[in-house]
This record gives sequence, structure tokens and C-alpha cells, in this order.
Amino acid sequence: MPDIVPLPPDYVDWLAELKTRIHNAQQRATLAVNRELVVLYWQIGRDILARQAQQGWGAKVIERLAQDLRAAFPDMKGFSPRNLKYMRAFAEAWPEAEFVQAVLAQLPWYHQLALLDKLTRPEDRRWYATRAIEHNWSRNILVMQIETRLMERNGTAVTNFDTQLPKPHSDLARESLKDPYRFDFLGLTDEAQEREIESALVRHVTEFLLELGAGFAFVGRQVLLDVGGDEFFIDLLFYHLKLRCYVVIELKAGKFKPEHLGQLGFYLTAVDRQVKTEHDNPTIGLLLCKSKNKVVAEYALGDKTQPMGIAEYKLLESLPEELQTSLPSIAQIEQALADDGFADKEPA
Repeated sequence: MPDIVPLPPDYVDWLAELKTRIHNAQQRATLAVNRELVVLYWQIGRDILARQAQQGWGAKVIERLAQDLRAAFPDMKGFSPRNLKYMRAFAEAWPEAEFVQAVLAQLPWYHQLALLDKLTRPEDRRWYATRAIEHNWSRNILVMQIETRLMERNGTAVTNFDTQLPKPHSDLARESLKDPYRFDFLGLTDEAQEREIESALVRHVTEFLLELGAGFAFVGRQVLLDVGGDEFFIDLLFYHLKLRCYVVIELKAGKFKPEHLGQLGFYLTAVDRQVKTEHDNPTIGLLLCKSKNKVVAEYALGDKTQPMGIAEYKLLESLPEELQTSLPSIAQIEQALADDGFADKEPA
């Protein structure tokens, strides 16, 4: 039996640090490979576009090119006719080399395909690409955000943040809310009551946090507040890491009524006095209701001095028919990639 060598006192900590450094180096190496691959695909697509325009290349030339490239690089995946056409579409969609190299090369090729297949407008693709990088979305999360129309819903809740919060805090707070919120993942119908929705949101808290957006941390449900010996319970309490404040969320299963803000304002005051510390910003309130009259909501917020927002939630809602029929599903994209023989090689 070999002798046990005594370890230096700092060995365990040093080993943990070394593992972290190796892991980070592996990630950087993977990202570097992905960056080179994306830029290479863009360059190939640009060349194909140029030759098609100048020399009238057709589909048969693409087929021949795919054969020749696969013969020359048998161990390298991705040179199918289908993927070469994606490279051409990629270069056509993003003509600016600087943007491809500085921004898009941070996303794996499979993210690029989702942007091409799911979106048609350049400004939409740019918005989702930027958010995918900022929030480190996986391909499936990117597709989900596109299909639930995050861009259209982002920052559209009715709020009084512009008047009750200082800039740029007010801008960040407004961009942190959306309207409507999509709770399709709960599997509940419009007949569901407040407690039922609330319980389901806690059971599916991972999906709920994803729908709320980056920065939200779950604190608790039915959080007890003791005010003068009387007990009150907040539906849902969160903390926003970027805003550095608590966020009180109240659920209403019916249409918005101005008196709902009185209860929400009471909870904000209680949290500010009992929970908030001197290092936290003022607590924000979000009232989620099944429906609202936007004008009524704006009027109701008009004289409120506490930062609040009002938004709707949707329980079960399918995609518009035109999107269902015209856009490929993520399963179809994955199958197409599998047919090309490189779907299991997605960079991390």
C-alpha cells in the first residue's frame, strides 16, 4: 500500500482554483472555435453570393461544391448542400462583416439558424441576437422567446416609473417588465382562480423566472407582514438583482380595478419599512390581472407616488395560425441538422 503523502495546508483551495481555471480555459477554447466557425461560414456564404451574382451559379454548383468540400475535409461536418445554402442566407442577412465578427460570432451556428428561420426583419434578428448574448440563452430558449414574441411585449407594461423613479433607474425598471406575461406553461385555463395560478407559478418557478426575465430572484409566496398586530400576506415577493430592490407581485383573476392599487401600495409601504435595507432601492409593485383598460390603468397610476406597474397575463394561448404554418418548428430544424450529420456537435 503506497504511503499517504501529507498535503500542504492550502492544497485543497489551490486545486479548486486550478479546476476553475482549466474549466474557464476550456470554455474560452470552445468559444474561440465557435467564433472561427461562424466567421468561416459567413465568408463562404459571402463568396457563394458573389459568384451567384457574377457568374450565375445555380443549385447544381452548390451540390458539386458540397461534394468537393466533404471529400477534401471528411472529418469536418457542416458542408452539406443544405448548410451551404444556410451560409449563403446568413451572409445575405448580415452583410456587415464587423457586426458578424464582433457580435454574432459570440453565438453558436445553431442560434444563427434559429434567427434565420424564425425571423424575417433584420431589426428583429439583431434584437434577439443581442439579448441571446446578454442573457446567455440556449438555442431552445431563444426559439421560445421568439415564438412568445418577447420583443413586442418587452417594456410595454403601464407604469409610473418615469415620474416616480430617477433615470436611468426608471428606464431599467420599465424594461424589466412586459405586457402581457405568458403563463402557457402552467396548463391552466382562463377559469383558474388567483390562488390556483399562484400555486402553479411557484411549482413552475423556473419557467416563471424565465418569463419574468433576467435579474429576478424568488423570495417567497404568501409572505407574512405583521402591521400593528394584523397579518397580511403578499402573493409573491421577488428581489431584482440589477434594480437592487424588492418587487411585490399581486395577482388578480379578473379585470383591473383602480382600487387594486391601494392594496398594492400598502404592501409596498410595509416592505419598505419592514424588509428593505438602507442598501436597497424603493420597492416596486407589479399588478398582474387577466385584463385591463389601458386608459383606466394610466389614470389610476396618475396620482400614485410609489413605483408601480400594471400588466396582463395570458394562461393558454396558441401561436397565430400564420406563424404555425409558415415557420419551421425547433424539432424540424433539429431534424434537418441531424440529417446533415452535425446536430450533436453544437458548441457550448
